[in-house]
Amino acid sequence: MAADTPPDALLDAVEVTGWGRTAPTVARVARPRSYAEVAAAVLACGARGGIARGLGRAYGDAAQNAGGSVLDMTGLDRIHTIDATTGTVVCDAGVSLHRLMEVLLPLGWFVPVSPGTRYVTVGGAIGADIHGKNHHVSGSFSRHVRSLDLLTADGEVRTVAPGTDLFDATTGGMGLTGVILSATLQMHPVETALMSVDTERATDLDDLMARLTATDHRYRYSVAWIDLLARGGALGRSVLTRGEHAPYAVLPARTRRAPLAFRTGRLPSAPSLVPEGLLGRTTVGLFNELWYRKAPRLRTGQLQRISTFFHPLDGVPHWNRVYGRGGFVQYQFVVGHGQEETLRRVVRRIARRGCPSFLAVLKRFGEGDPGWLSFPMPGWTLALDIPTGMSGLDSFLDELDEDVAGAGGRVYLAKDSRLRPELLHAMYPKLPAFLALRAEVDPRGVFRSDLSRRLAL
Repeated sequence: MAADTPPDALLDAVEVTGWGRTAPTVARVARPRSYAEVAAAVLACGARGGIARGLGRAYGDAAQNAGGSVLDMTGLDRIHTIDATTGTVVCDAGVSLHRLMEVLLPLGWFVPVSPGTRYVTVGGAIGADIHGKNHHVSGSFSRHVRSLDLLTADGEVRTVAPGTDLFDATTGGMGLTGVILSATLQMHPVETALMSVDTERATDLDDLMARLTATDHRYRYSVAWIDLLARGGALGRSVLTRGEHAPYAVLPARTRRAPLAFRTGRLPSAPSLVPEGLLGRTTVGLFNELWYRKAPRLRTGQLQRISTFFHPLDGVPHWNRVYGRGGFVQYQFVVGHGQEETLRRVVRRIARRGCPSFLAVLKRFGEGDPGWLSFPMPGWTLALDIPTGMSGLDSFLDELDEDVAGAGGRVYLAKDSRLRPELLHAMYPKLPAFLALRAEVDPRGVFRSDLSRRLAL
């Protein structure tokens, strides 16, 4: 695209939605291929403003902008420099974690933090301050960002470093301080592209929390699948999976020939049309029963591909379609240590309500990072998927929000699509500082999204 192409030529009216497919809206989508085109697109945003978007894996409405502009950043996908000795990488914001793995694993480096999908851009990872199975050890993504280049509303490109207010407002700031153009990242050293995985069953929620509290420090990565339909003495029964990057010495001979090869599996895509109600209480209950029963009571040292351990759903393209046309809500919250009774109460209410969730995970967070709207805090985080067709879902989740906020917890903005704005201040105590800095760097409200309007950010 020529540099003097009129900005309107970059824009198409497109229906845009989050991964949960709950609230699509129409926006004019710009697809810049250079930093200059990003700046031109920002200047052309108009009265409804604009918001940057990556690969569309935010579950809610954070990367939507009804009647305004959306900047598709995936065209800025260059890896500029790699220091294979120190593991430092400089790349555009549109580079995906998948691409970083493809390039860096053969060099002995892995992304420092990965969520449940590798199809996330670097810009999105910073804007949502994503976390992974290793938060109790490695923190969230922003902890590994050495600097970032940010295009602000005045057209200036600022190099932003950790320890500054603008950095803390941007990491977890959901794209509302500006457009991230590039970042310098610190990778994690590995000897192989395999994981050494331990799996065990926990009989109930208390058993699970006791195991995590006592032994999580032994593992870099830890996550528990939890059966949220189990009740009574089996409430919160779980399958706990923990792992480390496998050292070269434990590999079988056939694998040692290419120990750092990045291999991914792929299954057939989910069908575009799925019968409504397929994931009801009965079918999900059967799945949960089978999943728990087939898990080993205890198995140690199993070797798994990185893609199997970190991103099993990435092997099923468009897996979000299985929830039907209505889509699904992913609800994720965190409560602090000392609030275990709140967690128990929420799990009991979910089980009693019969929420048909087969993708439910519990993790233990470590120390939070400085981002003013960053989600993690020391404590317990539960994430679950719920089809929107569940009767009374909105009011039920409103009640859970009240419980979580009352315990000093919060919900994850990158997954939210329905939180009431009056609870935001209770959940995010640094919100006033964020709003003050946002007013300073973007006084005209150039950067806006459906989420920002809904929550008055």
